[in-house]
Amino acid sequence: MRCPYCGSKNDSVIDSRISKNASSVRRRRECLKCKRRFTTYEYVERIPLMVIKKDGRREPFDREKLMKGIFVACEKRPVSMKRIERIVEEIERSIERKHDREVASQEIGESVMKHLHDLDEIAYVRFASVYRQFRDVGQFMKEIKKFLR
Repeated sequence: MRCPYCGSKNDSVIDSRISKNASSVRRRRECLKCKRRFTTYEYVERIPLMVIKKDGRREPFDREKLMKGIFVACEKRPVSMKRIERIVEEIERSIERKHDREVASQEIGESVMKHLHDLDEIAYVRFASVYRQFRDVGQFMKEIKKFLR
């Protein structure tokens, strides 16, 4: 494992834990060169799940892309990284239970919307504005009214 801070390949594992759903192993590591600590996760390698985009293209499911989208929506909001990681895990597990090889991007987006709706109203509206591709204030207001109901 390379240290994300100095690039050294020498580190020691300080702590290892199995995730709550037993789908990954979390390892706390310390770089032997710069002494900084970082966390890694190990996952079982699976047959790649393909995401069917709105235009019909297919691309591999990208956990990091999902995490980044949720993170951007929650930026400067009182939402912890631990909570964002939990949401990503829940969405990923749900997709894996329902789908064998392919999933529509709309299903992933709707799942994110549901989680953010329950988590933080500002993050929800931020994500919705990008996901639903609002063209004007009217569309934005409709989504806010729908949220308030």
